[in-house]
Amino acid sequence: MPEAALARALRFLAGEPDGGDESPGGARVLRAAGGRGSRLGTGGSRLAAGQRPRLRKNGAGGLRSYFVSVTLGGMEGEFRYRGRIITAAEVEFIRQLIAEHPHTNRRQLSLRVCEAWGWKQANGALRDMVCRGLLLELARAGRLELPPARHVHRNPLVRRATDGGKAPAPLLLDTTPLETSLRALRPLEFQQVRRTPEEPLFNYLVAQYHPLGYTRPVGEHLKYLVSAAGRVIACLAWSSAPRHLGARDRFIGWSAEARRRNIRFLAYNPRYLILPWVRVPHLASHVLGQMARRIATDWERFYGHPIYFLETFVDPERYRGTCYRAANWVVMGRTTGRGKNCPNKRPNRSIKEVLGYALTPHFRQWLAEV
Repeated sequence: MPEAALARALRFLAGEPDGGDESPGGARVLRAAGGRGSRLGTGGSRLAAGQRPRLRKNGAGGLRSYFVSVTLGGMEGEFRYRGRIITAAEVEFIRQLIAEHPHTNRRQLSLRVCEAWGWKQANGALRDMVCRGLLLELARAGRLELPPARHVHRNPLVRRATDGGKAPAPLLLDTTPLETSLRALRPLEFQQVRRTPEEPLFNYLVAQYHPLGYTRPVGEHLKYLVSAAGRVIACLAWSSAPRHLGARDRFIGWSAEARRRNIRFLAYNPRYLILPWVRVPHLASHVLGQMARRIATDWERFYGHPIYFLETFVDPERYRGTCYRAANWVVMGRTTGRGKNCPNKRPNRSIKEVLGYALTPHFRQWLAEV
């Protein structure tokens, strides 16, 4: 096995911010002030003591994971990818599928593998993208040869000088300053826009106005536009939580096995944007409070399982995280400053605060179940 492929396989290869102690960035808000949030039960409804919602267990465990390959004394070991052990026999099974279906494309191959292995999400959908990631890593490690790629999908929001790519054309937006009180601005409208015609607007706004720009959220994810009086005023993205995060794991107190099984019940907030022409005191914390009331219900409707806990990062060198604190989020600790691909124990990026918000008072009990 080539040294470069082995080194690549030994690194954590899940997307932002999995595998290490933090992501390259975190949620950022351009402007924030006080306010209050509230603790609600799963799905946004209040729960009686001891009452819990219906759970749907998933044998495949969480979405985030890592990929490891070792060769000892000429004997090939196991691959571990996103919580699943991939044996040599299973790699051979994939090779046989490719040989038996020489004209299949990569997506069709991925679906065949998922069907054969019963690799499904909690909502019953096949783990197509997860499986495609596995196939790519096996190919990069030299374990199999994939069919040629028929389509190369590029992020239209990234300017690539190497291929002459162009940034998206500017949209006509009403950027008239919006300065008023929260009372006068309400009610707010929350619209989940993933897989809707409004999703490109969300992507454009985050790409243009968020300090970290736009990147596709990892794993399960939802995107929200917040509007008032017919104008978009804020954007929020939520994604699968990072698998390994020391401060969070100590705060929850779960075992490694419980984390593997239940990481899907957490959601991570990688982007939060109040549009720069909106100046409304207490708006940012109010939006977070309203978001906490509805996200579990939306998540279960979209993915077939609830979430019990929210988390995010704040870079204390640039932001105070005032709106999160005002919305009753708690500081769980700090990252070590090492990303998922850090080759040693020395920090290679800024140390960030890790903040969390419980959607139910029973979150520790339910997340610790195995």
